[in-house]
Formats: sequence, C-alpha cells, structure tokens
Amino acid sequence: MKRWLRIIVPLAVLVGGVALRVADPAGVVEELRLKVFDTFQRIKPRAYQNAPVRIVDIDDSSLERIGQWPWPRTVVARLVTRLTELGAAVIVFDIVFAEPDRTSPSRVLPLWPDTPDVEALRRNINELPDHDEILAEAMGRSNVVTAFVLTDGELPRPPALKKGFIHAGDDPKRFLSKFTGAVVSLPEIEAAAVGNGALNVAAERDGVVRRMPTVLRLGDDLRPSLVLEALRVVQGGGATVIIKSSGASGETGLGEHTGINHVKIGAFVIPTDGKGRMWLHYTPTVPERFIPAWMVLGQGFPREAVEGVIVLIGTSAAGLRDQKATPLDPVVPGVEIHAQALEQIILGDYLVRPDWGKGAEIVFLVALGLFLVVLFPWLGALWCAVIAAGAVAGAFTVSWYAYAQMNLLFDPVYPSAFVLLIYLVESLASFLRSEAEKRQVRDAFSHYMSPDLVAQLAEHPDRLKLGGEMKPMTLLFCDIRDFTAISESHKSDPEGLTRLINRFLTPMTELILDHGGTIDKYMGDCIMAFWNAPLDDIEHAHNACGSALAMIQGLKTLNEEMLAEAQADGTRHIPIRVGIGLNSGTCCVGNMGAEQRFDYSVLGDDVNLAARLEGQSKTYGVDIVMGEQTYERADSYAVVELDVIRVKGKREAVRIYALLGESEMRDRPEFGEFTERHQAMLAAYRGQQWQQARRLVAECRNLNGGVSGLYDLYEKRLDAFEADPPGPDWDGVYVAETK
Repeated sequence: MKRWLRIIVPLAVLVGGVALRVADPAGVVEELRLKVFDTFQRIKPRAYQNAPVRIVDIDDSSLERIGQWPWPRTVVARLVTRLTELGAAVIVFDIVFAEPDRTSPSRVLPLWPDTPDVEALRRNINELPDHDEILAEAMGRSNVVTAFVLTDGELPRPPALKKGFIHAGDDPKRFLSKFTGAVVSLPEIEAAAVGNGALNVAAERDGVVRRMPTVLRLGDDLRPSLVLEALRVVQGGGATVIIKSSGASGETGLGEHTGINHVKIGAFVIPTDGKGRMWLHYTPTVPERFIPAWMVLGQGFPREAVEGVIVLIGTSAAGLRDQKATPLDPVVPGVEIHAQALEQIILGDYLVRPDWGKGAEIVFLVALGLFLVVLFPWLGALWCAVIAAGAVAGAFTVSWYAYAQMNLLFDPVYPSAFVLLIYLVESLASFLRSEAEKRQVRDAFSHYMSPDLVAQLAEHPDRLKLGGEMKPMTLLFCDIRDFTAISESHKSDPEGLTRLINRFLTPMTELILDHGGTIDKYMGDCIMAFWNAPLDDIEHAHNACGSALAMIQGLKTLNEEMLAEAQADGTRHIPIRVGIGLNSGTCCVGNMGAEQRFDYSVLGDDVNLAARLEGQSKTYGVDIVMGEQTYERADSYAVVELDVIRVKGKREAVRIYALLGESEMRDRPEFGEFTERHQAMLAAYRGQQWQQARRLVAECRNLNGGVSGLYDLYEKRLDAFEADPPGPDWDGVYVAETK
C-alpha cells in the first residue's frame, strides 16, 4: 500500500465516523449505546425513597374479590370518592374510559326479556341513574386527571386541553413526532376532570421503555403527558407548561437546533432530550409502591396511606395486558412506569443526557482518531493498541463515573467503536504492506527454493544471510538409471528430452513436498532433497521413507501413462527406472555460497553417504537403499538388510538396507518368514558357510521377498568365494569399487 494511502484511508474512516455521528441515525449503534445505559442502571439502579406517589392497583386479588374488569363505573366512582375522603392529593387514571358503561340501566334493560316488571322499568328508565354520570359526578367532587392515547388514526374528537403551553427558543413542535388521532374518554367524564394527559409510553426499537414523553404533538397542537398533568394539578392546577428549546435564553446548542432542553411545570423543571422525553431512572419494583384496590374499598383502610399523595389507578393484572419492558425488568405494569417518573421528578433524581454530550463524544472520537492516524506508522500496532485500549477503557470509566456520581449519560460505545475501526484499518494497511514485502520475497525466490523455505524467509527476511546450523536430518537422492540410453533415443529431439525430464521431475517433486521435504537442487536427472529443515520435523526419517515409496509408486503410474501414449503414437517406449538413496545424520544446513549469491543447502559426511547409497541401488538390484541411522529412526516400514559395505571414499563400513514397503507389508506373516530366512542367509554368508548360504538363497527366492536381483548378486559372490575363499580374517564387508 502506498504511503499516502496509509493516511488517507483511515482519515476517510474518521471523517465518515464523525459525519455518521452528527447525523446519528437510529440503528445498531444507538441500540448499543442504550444497552450500555441499561447496564449502568442494572448495576446501580435508583434507590427507592418514600415519595408521595402510590399506585391503587387493580390486581388479580382485587379482580377476584370485586369481579372481572371492566368494573361498573359505580364501583370506580366509589373508589374515587373513597380516595377523596382519605385525602388523596390527586387521583390519576392510567385508564381510558372510551366507551359507555355496559352495566348502566339504559344499556342493560334492552337485553332483558319482555315481562310486565321489565316493561315498568323501561317506562321509568330516565329516572334511573347512568353509571357514567355517577362516575363523572364523583370526579367532579375530586382532583382527578383522566387519560387519553394519541394514535396515528382518525380524530373523531380531540382530547380536552385543560391548560395551555408557552415556549422559549425553537418551536417545540418541529422536534416532536406528529400524531393524527386519539382515543379519548367519554365527554362527561373528561369534562368532570381537572386534568387530562396522554398515556403514551413509547418503547425503543427493542421494545424497552427508557424515556417517557412530557409533551406530545397532535396535529398542530400540543398535549401534555399524564405525568405532566398530574404535576400541574397537584400544584393547584394554575401552572402553565413552559417548554425551553435550543436558542432560548441560557440554552447553548453550539449553533445547532438540538431540540427541547427542559419542560417547566410550576416548581418542577424536567430535563429532557431533544424530543421532549425524560430519561427514566428506575428502581426495582417494591411492594411499598402498590395498594390493592380492594383494600381501599374495604373497611379500616388507614388514611395516612394516601393522604396528600398522588394516587395513580392502574392495573398489574397480567390478563389486562398493560405490561412493559424496562432495563431492570422485562415485565412491568405500565402504571408503575408513570409512578416512577413522578417519583424521580418530585425527588429531583433525574437522568440527563446533556445536549453538549454529543459534541463531547465527537471531540473524543476526533482526538483519538487523529492520534492513531498520525502516530500509527511511528509507534506501530502494539503501542497504538495499548493506547487505544486505554482510551476506550477510559471512555467507559468516565461514562460510568458520570452516571454513578452525577446521573449524566455519555455514550462510550460509538466513539470507541470507530476508534477500534480506525485501528483495524491502520492494522490492515500495515498488514497489506507487510504482505506486499513478503510477496516480493516469495516472487524473487519461489523459482529457486522450496515453498517452505520461501515462506520462512518471507516471515523472517533477516535470515537471508550466510550461515548454517547443525541439525539431525534425513537426505534423499533420486537418479534415473540408464539415462544415457534415454538421452540417445532423443538425440534428434532435445526438446523432447527436456519435456521428458520435466515430466519426471514434476510429480517426483510434488511427492517430496507433500511429505514435508525440501528440494535442495536438481542435477540433470537427479533430485536431492532433505527433511527437518528449514522447518522442524521430528518424523523426518519416517516422512522421507514415505516419500521414497510414494515416488516409486508414482513412477509406475507415469510409466503406464507413457506406455499408453507410445502405443497410441506407434513410438518406442523406454520405461524410466530410478534408484533412491536415503541416509540420516547430523548435517550443516543453511545459506551456502558467497555474499553476492548463495543457496540454501546442506553439507556433511552423511550427505555424501546418501549419494553413494543411491548409486548402490543398481548394484543390489533394489529401488531404495537406506543407511543404518534411517533404518533405526523409521522402523515401522518393511525393510531387509542388504549388506555391510564400505563405499568409495569412506574408510568405515556401514550397514545398508532395502526399503520394500509400508507397515502393512511388514506385518504380514509371510514377510516375517522371508526376513527370518534372509537373515539366516546373511549369517551363513558371513560365516563362510557357502553351501548353506546357497540353499538359503534358493529358499528366499521361493518366498518371493521382492529382491530377486539381490540374490543374483549373492550367488555370484558365492561362486567367487567357493573358487577363491577370502581367508579366516575376512570380516564380511563388501568394498564398493564404484560410486
């Protein structure tokens, strides 16, 4: 990645993050922010204090004693009268009386049968009291606040407005969601009340109620919430709602139209968000807040329980479906949310998200984002990660402290998330740059070195220097036998010979690499490979043996393909045969050469021995010859001893073996019998028991161990030794005359 892009790309992310935060669309980020605020409340909820607010609860026990809901309005009237007699300051209904009482005489009598008695009642129906009028009369003698619900439907009749609004600053209607319809109480009931407020409690996108509207918009008019009306009535009913918005005296919005800031009703000043909603600071549900309705209607209810108290009448019965979710509880009665809002207003215990909080969060995002953009190339990923993590942790700590100590809400999520995104973009840019450098190394060396070595050099370019290390390794040499004859057959087609060699080397190389080997070099028709470098391989001898056997099998497949092609073309097919030498030992491996040019290669006496063993494969008539150290390290394969030999150029004799197959072959009973006879033959041969050795050679041939060429060699030796015995000091070592 170009150097200037390392600055431009993360800077663009930062600018995009700031723009998105300024717009602040509803979505995942907002929900995360709200979840953090929820967590704060769960950790430290508002402590319950005995505020003058109670709920007269139409609970399950009251329904059992008084009857199913809706109760006759006469029962509700009794409840209102009783609370008034007990000295309740305000009675607030968390209920909308939208339909006439079905138990009123005028509605019940048409359902009764036509009998003389019923007919007499019908004639006097106008003299019977209407239950809705009875409730209205009871409300008229009390301080009652009724309720309505704003909707997006039609508006047959607007809810009554008991007191007007005034505002300072920007017009608040521009910041409020517009409702077009309403569900209202009956006119006579609404007219009898001294207050009338909206029940609307708007949940967030996830269904949790965190904020409650204080004022609402119906068409082009404003309406108060139920809580606001309760506060107005409890202060005598004369207070006017004053709404302060951005641009008002004493309100700073840094030139922005941030919306509503405060709503004032008499002695109470309620801080709100820009849409006129107050943040709810919840307490856990406590029984002290609730009074069952049946107890109020019963005898002996204590006056002090409701005297001078704002009483909300609502229901906690699950069957009446007035249940909401809050940060503390997934199931809370809707009336309790209104009660908690009243409590915190009266106690002055507000949660506030200041209108300048958004600007502070943006400043934090810009400052830390620019810090990462500018200093990442110099400090690196680790230190920037430490600094960013510390800043993010600090943001969450400050946010928690502001909530716990000052009831202020600051968002630690969005700036932290974008700081993390900027860091990831910076890290990605650094990674891409590093990968580009590694790709240059791979491109430069992949045609000359093994993929494993190239990968290691790409990871550690500092290793691209002269030097080596001593390691236990296994070496492999593979050479084509009778290559001269193959070359002569392509005398007039040198390109064909090249294609043939490449066709041979390609699958052999793949098999070596598949078994974890490293190609050292190609020498004409010969392959040199090793194991346990540059990558550690504790099973290097085992993997080398597996590779050698796979190469023999792969060569059979290649010869079959070439035979079929030659038969199809009508040309002569010369099968490719190879000899493989394997040897293990401690060697020096590393970058060998000059400062100007060097190769990753291996040196050592055991390397030379591996090359000599490959040359002996033709002598002993086997495909794979291995040294004694390889045999000891890879004892799970089918192996037979060939000889004790002193190869050309070495003074010490070595024991050599033929690798014949996998462990399945070794475990067969017939192979065990064969190796037993074979070892007996070698013992007789080294003991100069020529006749017994000859007899055992014949038995080994019959057992068909797959090394018939080896027994041709031993029969020739037996013929020679019988004619000219080697003498009593002969040690059984064969001295190789050729490489």
